[in-house]
Amino acid sequence: MSTFLANFAVPIAVGAVAVVLLIGLFNMTRGGSPNLSQKLMRWRVILQFVAIVVIMITVWAMGR
Repeated sequence: MSTFLANFAVPIAVGAVAVVLLIGLFNMTRGGSPNLSQKLMRWRVILQFVAIVVIMITVWAMGR
């Protein structure tokens, strides 16, 4: 399980954060909807939390 987490779950979680961040930044720089930018930044925070949880579970599983 730790191999699955380390090889797949962590990169997917971190990639999701990066994608939402880049979409949000692109929307802000082109002068898009402020409401959409706020929504994307909220999703970024949620995804960062999920990524940290996945990383901590991976570290825990690899230590066992």
